[in-house]
Amino acid sequence: MSRKRHFNYTLTPTRLNNAKPKEKSYKLTDGGGLFVQIMPGGSKTWCYQYSLAGKRREVTIGRYPEIGVKDARDRHSEYRAMVEQGIDPAAQKRADEAERKARELLRADEGQFKAFSLKWIDERLSGKSEGYRKQIRSRLDRFVWPFIGRKALEDVKASDVLSIIERVRATPSTAEGVRVIIQQVYNYAIQKLLVENNPALPLRGVIEVPKAEHHRHLSESELGAFWRAVCKQGAHPSTTAAAKLLMYSMCRKAEVLRAKWAEIDVDKAQWDIPAERMKSRRLHRVYLSQQALDVLNVQRALTGRGEYVFPSAFRSNVPMADATLNHLFKRMDFGVPEFSPHGTRGTAATLLREHGFSRDVVELLLAHTERSQTAASYHHHELEADRRRALQYLADEIDRQAVISVANKVVSIAGKAA
Repeated sequence: MSRKRHFNYTLTPTRLNNAKPKEKSYKLTDGGGLFVQIMPGGSKTWCYQYSLAGKRREVTIGRYPEIGVKDARDRHSEYRAMVEQGIDPAAQKRADEAERKARELLRADEGQFKAFSLKWIDERLSGKSEGYRKQIRSRLDRFVWPFIGRKALEDVKASDVLSIIERVRATPSTAEGVRVIIQQVYNYAIQKLLVENNPALPLRGVIEVPKAEHHRHLSESELGAFWRAVCKQGAHPSTTAAAKLLMYSMCRKAEVLRAKWAEIDVDKAQWDIPAERMKSRRLHRVYLSQQALDVLNVQRALTGRGEYVFPSAFRSNVPMADATLNHLFKRMDFGVPEFSPHGTRGTAATLLREHGFSRDVVELLLAHTERSQTAASYHHHELEADRRRALQYLADEIDRQAVISVANKVVSIAGKAA
């Protein structure tokens, strides 16, 4: 992957304000392909010229001074990053504009279910992650809009909702999830005084959802066997490293696989995961153990020139797929069937609690959001020293259990030989 070239921007607001129109249009160059086009009529427009697939291309950013110097450079940085990934900024801008116009047309009729459900996503789910919003929209697109998308809100009846969820009764969790989405859309419509009744509400309990099974966590002896098994699968080194950091960090799978080198400060032994990638929507700091640093130092030799710590083996500019880690865990045979990546969090949390670490420390390590406002305020103090100590203890205990597991295996083999 190529690295972004650094350069100095040259334009200032004073120079732009003093720039006079000429008989013909001309450019004032800022740097890195960014420039301002001065037209004979006096208008000044930010543009970015770039090369993609061997062709010279150009995208308009917007008028100056409506778009100031800082905002233009921020947009320039975004566009440069897109070019680095092989994405055409001009084409993306056209696609975004088309989608915006389509949304405006839909919103022109708020009484239409599809239009209003899009409004609900924008206004009520704005604080949720992009992945979550895409999941909700996907369910609406697959299971709901084809049947009631064009209906006026007040024309949707309980029988319509029943028909929708009956179509996916074979997957009860999905069926109930779809019903809940419709219910939430109508709750918002009622708050907006657009309708008076919620057609999804009477259907609660129509689909019986099986009780959720919690992710299995490992005992200490099973942890040792698991750790030995991780290194014996013949997986790609990055996949093995990701599995190890998953346990050392107590983070979620998506947080680990989308880790970027820019987030990691080896000198301070910490990893700052930005709020937009966290389920809690708050920045989360991981204090790295020596073992985690060792993993990252080896990994840097493999992927340090790119953006992602654990990139795809096929495309270095995208992170490793979730399925890669899932497959690694599925094929491991260490005596515990169906152990999943998410189970590493429960395993680590249980071990630390059983070895004397407080609930407050463990909850912070798991990045759980406190429902109690008082407790949330209390947790602002971070407990850095305790969290560092806990994660180092976890890594040391993993090593210890792996050694014990090897010793037990040797004893078992010797006993059978005798």
